[in-house]
Amino acid sequence: MSPDVALREISLPFTDPAAESASLLLEAALANSTHPTEVEKLLRQHLLTDPNYLPAYFAMYKLLFRQSRLAEAEEIARTALKSGAQLGGFASSWQHLSLNTVDWSVIHSPAHFYLFTLKALSFILLRRKQLDECREILEKIGELDPHDLLGASVIRTYADGLTAH
Repeated sequence: MSPDVALREISLPFTDPAAESASLLLEAALANSTHPTEVEKLLRQHLLTDPNYLPAYFAMYKLLFRQSRLAEAEEIARTALKSGAQLGGFASSWQHLSLNTVDWSVIHSPAHFYLFTLKALSFILLRRKQLDECREILEKIGELDPHDLLGASVIRTYADGLTAH
């Protein structure tokens, strides 16, 4: 299957489901029959063309993570946070955010993308054994998502397990 054919029919929790292209890149990134090198090239081209296309960041850091290219995944996730914050009209530094910064519960929003990516970053940092920053991010997510709708408590459990050993 070519990357063009793979770019079909999946939705992301932080994109507008009515937007035709909202999730096409994720499909390519996760399609088993599409070569990861082709997908990465496609994603990078798309981000150069549209650096505010949030699904491309999601697909890219997920692809890199799956390839155990954790430093690159971290870099893309941090860039994605900046883009999400810019589009959402709030500070990009997670340390400066509060529950009242924006409505974090609006699923189809840059704010939700930001939280989703912050969770991904915490997991990337956990895998890179950067436990202090991982825990700080998880604390912030707990503050911004007090009902754990994103499921960050799962990552917190993994981090607790690593600390216990």
